[in-house]
Amino acid sequence: MNGGPSGFQNAPVTRFFLVLCALLTVIFAARGRSASLGLSFQDVTTGFHLWRIIASIFAFSTVPELVFGSYLLYYFRIFERQISSNKHSVFILFSLSASLFFEVLSLALLKDRTSRMLASGPYGIIFASFIPFYCDIPVSSKFRVFGMPLSDKTFIYLAGFQLLFSSWTRTLIPGVCGLLAGSLYRLNMFGIRRFKFPQFIVSLFSWLSWSNSGSSPSRRVNLRRNVRAYGGHQRENFSSQPLQSLSHLNLL
Repeated sequence: MNGGPSGFQNAPVTRFFLVLCALLTVIFAARGRSASLGLSFQDVTTGFHLWRIIASIFAFSTVPELVFGSYLLYYFRIFERQISSNKHSVFILFSLSASLFFEVLSLALLKDRTSRMLASGPYGIIFASFIPFYCDIPVSSKFRVFGMPLSDKTFIYLAGFQLLFSSWTRTLIPGVCGLLAGSLYRLNMFGIRRFKFPQFIVSLFSWLSWSNSGSSPSRRVNLRRNVRAYGGHQRENFSSQPLQSLSHLNLL
């Protein structure tokens, strides 16, 4: 299950975001600050440290988290191709902002129970993307391993579970906050699905990510056809549909 056509064609925002996360992870690791990445209640209440906020949103603190997180970000580029780079940029900004709010709220509620920092990294956008993945991406193939019924979606869920529980509560809380953020976007909270950025912002992402934004119209049409063919009966725009009953969806 590769999320449609390979590469980052028609997904410049995802490419920029993934490169930024990997670059900041390497920079903080080279400076020996990986162990101190993440948010804590003291960071929120006793002082404003901009670099900690940035690190908690973008930079992973460990190599395994970077590997699994990058794999999921790369796969979820399929949503940018479905809803356009502009709307996907809004989805990213909303998911990261909402999940950061929930993380701060959880730190305030758990300040007497834990003194550990939450894990850093783009957990907000990664786990927010699991909401449309669960609701809108159908199972295209099923198979059995040692008698267990599995599907092509199983590997994405396994990577998500690995990332969610990689550091127990340090990663569990940001992951749950991301799921909440994705649910709010799905429910069109504050009418968020109507928002769009000025086109020059998306063009800037294309330029910063070295994306070939000048590809021919026929090539872009072929890419969109490949994405639709890959998804089978999946919806063209995951943000335009209401939540379905869970009884009509298959986890495996």
